Amino acid sequence: MMQKDQMRKHIPKIALLGLILESNRFARPASLDDFERLTVKRGKALIDDARSATPSIAIEFSAFVKTMDATGDWQPVPILLMASRPLGVVQKAVFESYCAEVISQLDESFDAVYLCHHGAMVAEHLQDPDGAIAEMVRSAVGPKTPIIMTLDLHANISDKMCHSVDLICGYRTNPHVDQNDRGQEAAFGLRQILHGLAVPEIAHVKLPLAPSSITLLTANGPLGRAVDFGQRRLAELGGKILNISIFGNFIFSDVPENGVSIVVTARDDAVVATSLANEIAAFIWNARDDYVKSLTPFEKAIEIALDTGRKPVIFADSGDNPGGGGSARTTGLLSALLASDAQNILYGSFFDMALARDAHAKGIGAIFKAVFNQTRNDTPWEQWDEPLGVEAKVIGLHDGEIVGRLGMMAGRKLSLGPCALLEIAGVRVVVISERAQTADPVFFEMFDQDIAAAHTIIVKSRGHFRAGFAPWFDGSNIYEIDTVGLTSPVLSRWDFKNVPQPSFPFQTKAEWKRYR
Repeated sequence: MMQKDQMRKHIPKIALLGLILESNRFARPASLDDFERLTVKRGKALIDDARSATPSIAIEFSAFVKTMDATGDWQPVPILLMASRPLGVVQKAVFESYCAEVISQLDESFDAVYLCHHGAMVAEHLQDPDGAIAEMVRSAVGPKTPIIMTLDLHANISDKMCHSVDLICGYRTNPHVDQNDRGQEAAFGLRQILHGLAVPEIAHVKLPLAPSSITLLTANGPLGRAVDFGQRRLAELGGKILNISIFGNFIFSDVPENGVSIVVTARDDAVVATSLANEIAAFIWNARDDYVKSLTPFEKAIEIALDTGRKPVIFADSGDNPGGGGSARTTGLLSALLASDAQNILYGSFFDMALARDAHAKGIGAIFKAVFNQTRNDTPWEQWDEPLGVEAKVIGLHDGEIVGRLGMMAGRKLSLGPCALLEIAGVRVVVISERAQTADPVFFEMFDQDIAAAHTIIVKSRGHFRAGFAPWFDGSNIYEIDTVGLTSPVLSRWDFKNVPQPSFPFQTKAEWKRYR
């Protein structure tokens, strides 16, 4: 009896760590400075941020911590969380420094490890750094220590990743509005494992299907139907399954792990996990033709913008989505709108520290020559960042310290640096000093702009804006524009070297056979 009482009183010691980056192979490499501009937190600073009402760190990390706090005693060991906004490959030195720091603090004394990753990271020297970290963590803590991992829906899943951890919880929504739920799910799953209610078995099926992100929305479309099908089957299996995660892949990583992945974690039965993973894979594969989508042509977008008789619309500047590694600095669409004398347009947000600095120096009401991309260099990833000089009036200034209001950024503290709102003929342009996609109306509302009063809203975002701007725009008045930039979803424009071939839609006759 005494031995049982001692076991019940054991407080689990759990390591908390993560390296978050979505890598676009065609964007510039991610340096330490890029991580420091978003998240580099250790120890008390990390756990305090996680427990705050408006965390600045990944929402799922915060939700995991808060759920563990609410469900019993535990001893969190916050080691290191690093996150960068989406960019290119992570520099080798940054990756190795992170690994050296976290692995040196792990050993078999831990009762569990929580890894918070995106899952689509690429390193200068590695195609699968997320899997490499999971493997190193496993080696450090031993074969019996539970490792729980949360991942973005756009993760590029590897077998190495699945073999190294005990439970993977991937986002189910795109736009990503369920990070809080996934953090909670990871914590609940860990509690079950620690109490002997699950001995997880993971099955992973990879399809030769590598679609663009614009086809991976979940409110409607094929991936949403697949997620719904998976959750129905989970319920029908009566507790035999801990988690089903379907990953759409991030095509711009250009890695051998590209392709839609189905990851099923069974409570204790590998056969059940494998069977269900194959069942869901077949469901997705049979609908593969639906993972192709057309964009609104550039010229048609200008025509729509000039139509004064239609209801308000929102445009996605699809080719320049900073949420996928875009520069947030392309000016092609803005130039065309100005040349056509389009009116009552709100356009956000251009990442241009120099221009924001100039606007703050001039002050509210000043009229000056605004020069976009005055610091542009001759690099491949800046080829579409054309300089643009125009007369502009400063009509708004802000320090950029805001809290997200709707969608994926809701409740999260955002630091955008000095920001400005410029009036350029009939277009009001938001300029920010930290690169971020305009997925939340607060990017405009910080300048007291009324979303409902604009005739056309344009956002540098791929799809996450849909949740943030849902009160004003449904699918009937949303247009994804075929613009240039580092995230152009027209896959034929890119020289992919590592995406597995044959893969649909690159090769329409690609085949898949059920795993056994």
